[in-house]
Amino acid sequence: MPDSQTDLPPVIRRAEVVAFALISLLLITVVAVLFLAKAFFLPVVAAFIVGTMLSPAAGFLERHRIPRAVAAVLIVCAVGAGVAFIVGLISSPLMEWRNRLPELGSLLREKLHVFDRPLALWQELQTMLGGSDAFSSTTFQMPKFEWVQPAVEFLSPTFTEFLLFFATLVLFIASWRDLRRALIMNFTGHDSRLRTLRILNAIEEQLGGYLLTVTMINFGVGAATGLICAITGMPNPAGLGALAATLNFFPIIGPVAMFVILSVVGVVAFPTIGTGLIASLAFVGLTFIEGHFVTPTIIGRRLELNALAVFMALAFWTWLWGPMGGFLSSPLLIVALILKEHLWPPNSPNLPAD
Repeated sequence: MPDSQTDLPPVIRRAEVVAFALISLLLITVVAVLFLAKAFFLPVVAAFIVGTMLSPAAGFLERHRIPRAVAAVLIVCAVGAGVAFIVGLISSPLMEWRNRLPELGSLLREKLHVFDRPLALWQELQTMLGGSDAFSSTTFQMPKFEWVQPAVEFLSPTFTEFLLFFATLVLFIASWRDLRRALIMNFTGHDSRLRTLRILNAIEEQLGGYLLTVTMINFGVGAATGLICAITGMPNPAGLGALAATLNFFPIIGPVAMFVILSVVGVVAFPTIGTGLIASLAFVGLTFIEGHFVTPTIIGRRLELNALAVFMALAFWTWLWGPMGGFLSSPLLIVALILKEHLWPPNSPNLPAD
């Protein structure tokens, strides 16, 4: 027999390594399946998340003696009409600008010739420091627009994905109450059923409140952006406001993309660069107030979301499923936090307040 515990073989350590390896392989397999089968899982998961968000509205209509199936169709039609209206506001100026791309490109190139001298000084400095002067004779050139068509194809889901999303959404909202009951009754113990009920109620309440709150905030951002564009004389302020409201559903990357769009439109539309950047700088101030004061004050009362966790979830789901994954990143993070709170509750005592 060994004299001390250190002579015993590390059986537990090996078991932990094996468990970690199996869990890692399981996660890699799940991610690979979600990536390869994106055409199926993305519309289905999106329908489940959006349907859970819209379920309180269906319950409200059902309490007013409207059948659940009819309420589901009415809600989906209303959401579809709202989305179509926003797309109409955005697509009209986009089509106009797309037809004028060569003209706008030459105009933007003209405006940005002011940067030729700083670029020449930078190339001179590189040459003095012994760097390559291969670009010393070049001037600022506009990027080509061959990326427009692939970008539109990447951002636009196929008709099959649209059909799968809307069909799943209607059926999910119509049968959500029966699905809840079946899921709860699937467990045998009273504690398990009660825990499942609490989880489903928390998910429905938090996602419904999140959708309503974020939608109202984003509509406010869109209205304020349209007002800024109208005051500064930007072309098509209604379309730019609708675009700002839409892009604000995508955390972090949406406001950055809107700032770039406002900067480009302003530089093209106004005679000087300084005048063209007024609207984009005002938009920066607006998003700073919304991101640091309005949204944390309102959403923070419902559910605390760590900024790093939001950013990592946004990066992961955008990489996995593109722009729609970025839209679903925060709701999926909320679902994960609710599951963690109910399945693995903290056992340690609360720390004293600061």
